[in-house]
Amino acid sequence: MSYKLHILIVYILQLKNFTDRQTTVMGAEEIKTDMDISSWPSDLVHEQWAALPVSGARPSARYKHAAAVADEKLYITGGSRNGRYLSDIQVFDLRSFTWSSLKLKIEPSYDKSEDNGLQEVLPGISDHSMIKWGNKLLLLGGHSKKSSDAMIVHFINLETHVCGVMETFGKIPVARGGHSATLVGSKLIVFGGEDRSRKLLNDVHVLDLQTMTWSAVEATQTPPAPRFDHSAAVHSERYLLIFGGCSHSVFFNDLHVLDLQAMEWSQPQVQGDLVSPRAGHAGISIDEMLYIVGGGDNSNGCPETLALNMSKLVWSTLTTLKERHPLASEGLSICSAIIDGEKYLVAFGGYNGKYNNEVFVMKLKPRDLSHPKIFQSPAAAAAAASVTAAYALAKSEKLEFPQIMDLNFTGVENSVPQKDINIEIDATREEKKALESSIEEVRAENSRLREKIDELKSNHTELSKELQSVQGQLISERSRCFKLEAQIAELQKMLESLQTIENEVQILRSQKSALEEEMELSSAQQQGSGGVWRWIAGGT
Repeated sequence: MSYKLHILIVYILQLKNFTDRQTTVMGAEEIKTDMDISSWPSDLVHEQWAALPVSGARPSARYKHAAAVADEKLYITGGSRNGRYLSDIQVFDLRSFTWSSLKLKIEPSYDKSEDNGLQEVLPGISDHSMIKWGNKLLLLGGHSKKSSDAMIVHFINLETHVCGVMETFGKIPVARGGHSATLVGSKLIVFGGEDRSRKLLNDVHVLDLQTMTWSAVEATQTPPAPRFDHSAAVHSERYLLIFGGCSHSVFFNDLHVLDLQAMEWSQPQVQGDLVSPRAGHAGISIDEMLYIVGGGDNSNGCPETLALNMSKLVWSTLTTLKERHPLASEGLSICSAIIDGEKYLVAFGGYNGKYNNEVFVMKLKPRDLSHPKIFQSPAAAAAAASVTAAYALAKSEKLEFPQIMDLNFTGVENSVPQKDINIEIDATREEKKALESSIEEVRAENSRLREKIDELKSNHTELSKELQSVQGQLISERSRCFKLEAQIAELQKMLESLQTIENEVQILRSQKSALEEEMELSSAQQQGSGGVWRWIAGGT
């Protein structure tokens, strides 16, 4: 190969790498606008967002809605726009790229005596959750103008288009919005959210969909801080993952895991790309991957699409879009769809300074799921470590060298003197004892470290509670100071007015004294004048 040809090949490879990097950054900006509807799945590039062209009218733009995919159709329910709760049901056909509005029927058993129409059955709602269960869509909780103390479960029958309210039993959780609802088998796990009085929650409730019975979950260890607008997923039908969300002032990027068998919370260490705090993002799990799209912190949107390998707990960035892209929004939705045997992410809506109503899709790369590495909670990991250590000790006990001792009785000539063998055995036993002693020391040290960690966690929790209490007291004292300052200002005004009144009283008193003196003088003059006239009259 000539030198010039070698330089040309290197240049072409560098140009290709640069183009690939540019495509990753541009993300959905590289999508062709003349996409062929009949062959669009095959035209897409893996792990790149594509904006689907829509024929006909689009639904109103919105955020904080709920979405689900069934039979290659995307269902959108409710949401919010300009402070108004929406109650419509919109359907997007992923084959024909057309929107339609679903006309619902009132449940036959529902009271029709009041002509309130659909609004009475399915009111305007936002910040709710929606899952597909059998031939129904179930809508859980959310915020609406209709007040309710307990969480309501609405249903939409996808075959008959009948909608209504499902009756539930047991310990029904308080009404809330911004929570997460995750399906595990036939059970729905609800975590966190914000109630009608804006109180933040971090409780866990389970709805058995076969009996429609609620139950509260009591878990050990430290739960996530109360939050809303987070995302949740389940891995291996055992581990509930909670990511991100926010309180009224703090945005989170932490990951918490609830072991559904041990009922124990943990906060495992994660690796990979740095993930910024966010809330209002959309998350969905497919196989062993958790995909996160959008979100923000009320100031900036998050333009990257993230993937968490739930087996290895490693974050990676699939693609990064431009700032102010519709997918860098809060309150958007994400669903999964299988089209022609391939898996897709389907995103809709959101708000990033303006409301969006575009549909985006991403074709996912096939992944090798032959040997997934299941992560464990601290309790399960400790148990596994104990079992491993016990197995190692048992194995070392069995290796008490009976085979070596048997060599003296096999009839085979042994060239090693018995004394040397005994010395080696004794030395090996001493080494074994030293190793066992080291293992015990390591166990004791691990136990001390675990106790110290638990103590630090406990102190951290107590300090956090104390800090919140002090902050609440400071706010209360600050409010009281403001009230006292206002009262002092009013008293000062009153004192100033009292001084003015006192001066006026002094003037009035002086005037009164002068008037009294003048009246006395006038009276005296009148009395003197009357005596003279009486004298004159008597003399005559």
